[in-house]
Amino acid sequence: MPSSPDPLSERLLRPAMMRGWRRKCPCCGTGPMMGGYLKVRDHCTVCGEELSHHRADDGPAYLTILIVGHIMAPLMHIAFVRYRPDPLLMATAFTIGCVALSLYLLPRLKGVVVSLQWAKRMHGFGAAPST
Repeated sequence: MPSSPDPLSERLLRPAMMRGWRRKCPCCGTGPMMGGYLKVRDHCTVCGEELSHHRADDGPAYLTILIVGHIMAPLMHIAFVRYRPDPLLMATAFTIGCVALSLYLLPRLKGVVVSLQWAKRMHGFGAAPST
């Protein structure tokens, strides 16, 4: 049973998104949202909230690219202008940095997107609970 059975109850956006960032259920904040690295569970194992309605699709990937690009591009410029490292060293270091940051951000941003959809009652998350 979902912890908030009233389909019209208020769903606060910020707490839901913070739970999503931690990859927890947007409803209860306790159960794990992910069943794997990027696989969202069909329902929460703690509160039973249905999570299969999500339509995250490519949104988390686009956000990841946007954030990683805006962090790494200025760092690459600063490193090149100040230190003039060997091109192979710079390419290797920033490739590893981009991949590591992307792998860290992608599941968290997917959790945020799913939680945003849950809080805004998008894609079936606003439907009355089935009995």
